Amino acid sequence: MPVRSSSTRVLKWPDRAAVDAAARVLARRLAAAHPALARLGYFGSYARGDWGVGSDLDLVAVVSESRRPFAERALDFDFAGLPVPAELLVYTDSEWREMEERRDRFAERLRAETVWVYP
Repeated sequence: MPVRSSSTRVLKWPDRAAVDAAARVLARRLAAAHPALARLGYFGSYARGDWGVGSDLDLVAVVSESRRPFAERALDFDFAGLPVPAELLVYTDSEWREMEERRDRFAERLRAETVWVYP
């Protein structure tokens, strides 16, 4: 999370290297806790390198299966240990394959930007 630099109003925000390292530690922990986890990555500003103060980490996970509806799947995952706020999208293997075949803007963005940290 942000920390104040001395008594100034300048905030220091975790850089890409720190966030990437924390995401890789998180990935190992989540994989141990969730056997269905097949892949975990991040996209968005940290993946592109244009993050700034206030940026969050956009995560994407692929699981072998889930009984939860799409909107509730992220509730099963604990992001503790990340130095920035995070949002997670969780797709099943079949949903991910379908998305890879699509040519819409979001699917293209995920294909181009995602930095996979697990496996």
